[in-house]
Amino acid sequence: MIRALVLSLIASLAVSGAAPLWAAVDQDPAEIARRASRDLAVALASLDQADKASDRVAALTQTIHAYENGLTAFREAMRRAAIRKRTVALSLEGKRERIERLVSVMMTMKPQSAPLLLLHPSGPLGTARSGMMLSEITPALQAEAAGLRQQLDELSVLSALQASATTTLEQSLAGLQLARTKLSQAISDRTDLPRRVIDDPAQMRALVASAETLKAFASGLTESDSDGVASFTDMRGALRLPVIGTVLRGFNEADAAGVRRPGLVIAAQPRALVSTPWPSTIRYAGPLLDYGNVMILEPAGGYLLVLAGLAEVYGKTGQVIPADTPVGLMGGEDTSVDAFLTQAAEGSGAQQSETLYIEMRVGSEPVDPSQWFALNKE
Repeated sequence: MIRALVLSLIASLAVSGAAPLWAAVDQDPAEIARRASRDLAVALASLDQADKASDRVAALTQTIHAYENGLTAFREAMRRAAIRKRTVALSLEGKRERIERLVSVMMTMKPQSAPLLLLHPSGPLGTARSGMMLSEITPALQAEAAGLRQQLDELSVLSALQASATTTLEQSLAGLQLARTKLSQAISDRTDLPRRVIDDPAQMRALVASAETLKAFASGLTESDSDGVASFTDMRGALRLPVIGTVLRGFNEADAAGVRRPGLVIAAQPRALVSTPWPSTIRYAGPLLDYGNVMILEPAGGYLLVLAGLAEVYGKTGQVIPADTPVGLMGGEDTSVDAFLTQAAEGSGAQQSETLYIEMRVGSEPVDPSQWFALNKE
């Protein structure tokens, strides 16, 4: 009877047909966190070297992108750790009553001295049956104990990961903030960018003052030359997004108020760096209508890339800038360590609270930007 009860309890503890929680190595939050921590350490080292680089802007831009990518991965690791920890804890809690019953049954199988184990009230046949029962139960008990031990070990690793995250985050967030400050100064000090002969500044101010729509403003900016058109059109579908983020609304997709805009809305992290995806001429940088700060880039003759909703803009009208050059920062406040960990603990992951609006115009007419960018859709 004891044999049947023990085997029944062991069977009820097993999850039939399911892989153990620790089996998904590719989803292991601890490994993701380790890789992200290494990336963040590289970013910290590159920040120390950026001041010595021949092109400080490019070096600091790479450093900031390294921080942003590392923090994105670390945030994902913490999110998965929080979810996995809850899953393991709930699994163990769900087995608590059955484990207690199993332990109680095992305690009735009191250990006996070796000579007594060879004896049985019913004689040699009973002794043989008792031995067979123990030999059948023992491997199952050992397997179940190993499984429970793995779950407890995983719970310990996840708890340690969450406990050690604070130091990593404090260093990384401070490094990112310092890198942004240095980048802003480096851009301000930069004097080596070529400038393009464009409209007189007074004409530009008049155009801004007279424009009632973005279309009217774009029409006033458009030029007829075709420099770089062929190489730019070859990049259709391959350009990276100007900011690390995900598509919130597509081309002409209605928002909650039913308003449709001929561009993409990208959800991004607060204070995320915005860079040009292609060598471009800055055609306008500053506030425009109700779009907030706007950066209008000309990647090729007859093409305009409009980036709207920035908190800060870098660069001056007429500058010709290489690909991956920073053109601004998103708004919002930097996420604190506590907020970062709270979001992860709630399983909410990244809080992409800022939005960048992107339009691509050929002439003065908007086209679907998704035809040009390699998009990351949620």
